[in-house]
Amino acid sequence: MLNGKKIVVVLPAYNAAKTLEMTYREIPFEFVDDVVLVDDASRDETAEVAQRLGITTVIHPRNRGYGGNQKTCYKTALDLGADVVVMLHPDYQYTPRLITAMSAMIAYGEFDAVLGSRILGVGALKGGMPLYKYLANRFLTCVENLLLGHKLSEYHTGYRAFSREVLTGLPLEANSDDFVFDNQMLAQVIWYGFNIGELSCPTKYFEEASSINFRRSVVYGLGVLGTALQFRLCKLGMATAKIFQKPARS
Repeated sequence: MLNGKKIVVVLPAYNAAKTLEMTYREIPFEFVDDVVLVDDASRDETAEVAQRLGITTVIHPRNRGYGGNQKTCYKTALDLGADVVVMLHPDYQYTPRLITAMSAMIAYGEFDAVLGSRILGVGALKGGMPLYKYLANRFLTCVENLLLGHKLSEYHTGYRAFSREVLTGLPLEANSDDFVFDNQMLAQVIWYGFNIGELSCPTKYFEEASSINFRRSVVYGLGVLGTALQFRLCKLGMATAKIFQKPARS
């Protein structure tokens, strides 16, 4: 716990058997109360490794996609009474050592959501991010900052923390079950007026680390642009969307 707030870490997992234990061993359990892993019908021993480690494990009988996995992660964490939920990929790409800092920024009331940014500092390229992904990240982030009327260093990190109020206040079930879920969720956080903080996060790219291929990256990028445009049109009163159901906070 931090400041009397229950901290739950969620691990959206798919074929993470080789890296799960490394990730789990670095979680700061002096502050983390529970860990939940949702296995999205992996083809390896991810669920078995999680259960051996004593992790609360939910298994999807069929693959629901990255967004569908997160929906189960957050619902399970809330059912466990979480006040702060940190999403950490179990592929060891992001360091678990930042969980305490990210959780504290929410537990002490400074922010409603916190992102571990690969772009702040020199973490991304130094950690091995492919140049084309870095350039795409910078382009998409620039467009999003313009259309969403916000300013973040990146919208595409997979290392995130949210307050209970955020997770219960957003219409997450209306979002995609695919990778663009991440982006839709951040657009919703901004739409509903929650405060977002960022901290610099080193990252590692290696063979076992999960990464979407070029084709899926293109689909994701188009989804990101579509979400940002949809946000702007809804803000202007020129469109409606299920993911932006309530009036935006000014």
